[in-house]
Amino acid sequence: MIRLHYVPSTASMAPHILLEELGVDFELIKIDQQNGGLNTPAYRALNPNGLIPVLEDGNIVLYETAAICLHLADTHPAQGLMPPLGSAARAQAYKWLSWLSTTLQQALVIYFYPERWASDAAAIAQVRAHAQQKVLRLLEQIDSQLASHGQPWLLGADYSLLDPYAMMLCRWTRNFDGHKARDYAHIGPWLQRVLARPAVQRVLATEQLAQPWV
Repeated sequence: MIRLHYVPSTASMAPHILLEELGVDFELIKIDQQNGGLNTPAYRALNPNGLIPVLEDGNIVLYETAAICLHLADTHPAQGLMPPLGSAARAQAYKWLSWLSTTLQQALVIYFYPERWASDAAAIAQVRAHAQQKVLRLLEQIDSQLASHGQPWLLGADYSLLDPYAMMLCRWTRNFDGHKARDYAHIGPWLQRVLARPAVQRVLATEQLAQPWV
């Protein structure tokens, strides 16, 4: 049995969408983050970092969203959520997945948790403002990628795990002051294509997420 430990509207969304896309049996385990659910001994035994998500697949326990997404794609190759192994498209997928998880996602973490880098109110506000501007500059790379090939999905003609992962991060900008991911010329229509997928709609309903979704 596959189990996904999740918190609605967090980094667990991309694996949740992939599980729905795969059509496999899985169990959702909702973590009560507000009441210390990430810090219980049982959860820390699964992920010593105390972060979401965790995937249990039989005897395999995984954390880190990118690793979970790759595992799901690799163990269900018929669904085609990653390009063929050894292909140029696969190499590009690795690049984008690494960039999403280590560059864009980390800039968003700074935006949401500026107090980790500053102590007084003025400095916290400055850190958050700088992080928002960095995120917006990074989103230009996604917009340029979509414009470069004129195809419906991030890698081109084929939907891949990168699309829900990138959508999840774009969603996190929905309450930015001023410009948001959905305002970019190519990102906006692409987001609507991702949102229209039945698997994504099921996740939005299950996680009881209110609009605007992105």
